[in-house]
This record gives sequence, structure tokens and C-alpha cells, in this order.
Amino acid sequence: MSDVQHIVLVHGAFVDASGWRGVYDRLTAEGFDVRMVQNSTATLSGDVAATARVLDALDGPAILVGHSYGGVVITEAGRHERVAGLVYVAAFAPDEGESVSTLIADPPPDAPAPPILPPQDGALLLDRDRFAEAFAADLPPGDAAFMADSQTPWGLEALGAAVGEPAWRTKPSWFLIPGEDRTIPPAAQHAMCGRAGSTLVEHAGSHAVYISEPEVTANLIATAAREALNGG
Repeated sequence: MSDVQHIVLVHGAFVDASGWRGVYDRLTAEGFDVRMVQNSTATLSGDVAATARVLDALDGPAILVGHSYGGVVITEAGRHERVAGLVYVAAFAPDEGESVSTLIADPPPDAPAPPILPPQDGALLLDRDRFAEAFAADLPPGDAAFMADSQTPWGLEALGAAVGEPAWRTKPSWFLIPGEDRTIPPAAQHAMCGRAGSTLVEHAGSHAVYISEPEVTANLIATAAREALNGG
């Protein structure tokens, strides 16, 4: 069987699709057709619909990639017929009936708490003064400061929305877990990776590993593209 040629990248909360630029450059240089979903992160249903529109426009199978909350989106949107495999990058991988809210309700002992500010107008932001340490500790300070000051509000509806049957039950999946993630505890990611039966790659890095380590991230996605149609 041939490799998957299409890659669809789904960003997470507080950020936008521009963070995928390093991954995009590496994958397109290898000949992949790479598309990015620009989510509002206001509602899960809206983000799933946005992802489906990108998948609908493709002419063949795709690898669907999600970072952080984007993992929830791909878990739901990944049932789309064009999705051949899933890649979770420092992400949530919920089971049926789970949401981000339920997944973070009982954090592992001693896990750092993300500096989420009280909701305003039904949405959340991270404390800009603590953004770097929680989200992007391995990025240059100027880059982390820019991300902190350009945050996209994360809707409470997206946070609380539960997924249906998870796509990882029927599609092969891969999981990149950064060892220094202070937003989603690595222990929680390992638990989700294990129950999904995902192929695991561990690497040093912050929650923003897709930005700080674009080559590692792109290499895993390329591996998924080679293996998804050949038995995972």
C-alpha cells in the first residue's frame, strides 16, 4: 500500500494554527500535502465541523494531528472516512463520554496546575505572566511572550463537551509525550496513550513541543503516514 499523502494539523486552546509553521515546512519539504485547521476553540462541535470541512476537500486519506485540546477535536473528527490515522501531540485523548473537564478533574499527585484565569464571558485565558513556564518553557522568551499576548480565548463549552465513540478505537494512533509538559501532566498523557493503544514517542520538551521540536514532531507524523495504511 502507498503512504498517506495528506496531513491535517489541528491546534489546541489559547493558540492558533500559525504555531504549526515549523512542522508544516518540514512535512511539505518531504512532499506531503499539509493543511491546517483554524479553530475558534469556542465549541467542540464548531471545531469538529471546521476539521471536517478540511477533510472533505481532500482527494485521499489523511493523517489527522491534534495538539493539546486539538486531541479532543481529532478524537471526535477522526471518525471521518478520510482519516487513516491519528497523531496526538502533548494532547488529550478522551474516551467516550469524557471531556477536558472530566479529564482534568482528578490530576495526578503533585501535578502542576495550569495558570488558568477565572472565566470571562464564557471563555478562559492563561495568566500571561505565567504562560511561559506553563506552556512554552523551552521557547525563546520573546516567542513565549508573543504567544502569551496573542492568546485565543478557550470556550467553556469546548472545555465541557464530551466526545462520542473515540476515533482511536478504530484508527491507528501515535502519541508524542513531552517530558517537561506543565499543562497536561505526562503521567496523564501516558494513561491516555496506553488505553488508546497508541505508538508512543517520548521526548524532552514543554507543552509547546510542536513548536520547540518541529523536527521530532514532523518525523512522528511522517512515520504515521508511512504506517497507517500498512497495519499501523
